[in-house]
Amino acid sequence: MTDSQKGLNAKDVTTCGALVKALNESVKRNLADGILLSGGLDTSVLAYLASKQVRFKAFTAALQNAPAPDIEYSTLMANRLGLMHFVHSFDEDELYDAIRVTVKATDSFDPMEIRNSVTVYIGLKNARENGVNTVMTGDGCDELFAGYSFLHGLEREQLILELQKLWSVMRFSSTELAKVLGIEVKRPYLDPEFKKFSMELDPNLKVRSERGQIWGKWILRKAFENMLPEEIIWRAKVPIESGSGTSRLPSFFNSIISDIEFNEKRIKYLDEDKVTIRDKEQLFYYEVYRSAVGAPHPTDSKGKVCPCCNSNMPVTSTYCRKCGAYPV
Repeated sequence: MTDSQKGLNAKDVTTCGALVKALNESVKRNLADGILLSGGLDTSVLAYLASKQVRFKAFTAALQNAPAPDIEYSTLMANRLGLMHFVHSFDEDELYDAIRVTVKATDSFDPMEIRNSVTVYIGLKNARENGVNTVMTGDGCDELFAGYSFLHGLEREQLILELQKLWSVMRFSSTELAKVLGIEVKRPYLDPEFKKFSMELDPNLKVRSERGQIWGKWILRKAFENMLPEEIIWRAKVPIESGSGTSRLPSFFNSIISDIEFNEKRIKYLDEDKVTIRDKEQLFYYEVYRSAVGAPHPTDSKGKVCPCCNSNMPVTSTYCRKCGAYPV
């Protein structure tokens, strides 16, 4: 038993060992030329395991002149592992180009989706420009190991139900974005064997209190606690937009779109397209979407239709991937 595993019962220690072994085997099956490295727990664990198997390049993308903690944490991990690390700061022009590609590729004008996905797209593009054809991502870890804060504090049965809902609808923009770029993404967490292993873990191992707070992905943190820097293991979950600085985009669009323009266009699109525009950022994305794809409309008149954007959505879903409406 390592120092980090003191205080764990024998069953938890065994589970930690099985988890490390299962994920290591999954990484071996999904090795890539590069990795999108945020410096969060998910990608840092993958980088650690992959670095023992093959040489690869690490890529981190962040908005220029914006707070982007991913740079600090990813640099820490890259230096620790001796990786060739490419940190790419993108400017306003590159951001606009990325938004156009991302909106069309993801078939979405949901601000949260776009803020997160533009960083993924730019990271993947930077990888391709540096000779990388396969890129590893941390997709699926938060869904499988209850990384999201809305899952914390739930009773066991409710947590099980919420995780099962997540698993039934989880989708990742890296799939579509990689296709646009002509490269391939590798996802060790979503490898069929590891995915099955993760789903069968006791949910009480995924959410647990330690150090005076509740943590998601608890068992993953404990399994790798003696292998990665403490700052990485106990780094709080932050969305891509917060780590890369694109969380500044709402205030940016508020500054470049006037109230008069916003109100006029909001009325116009509600009247003409039956689309409810919530804010200026969404207005910008919707106009890109409308130009590239067209106004949304239901393809199944008998199916569930989002009241905010007039498009179909899964019957069991309460979140519209097209416009971001929630709850629906």
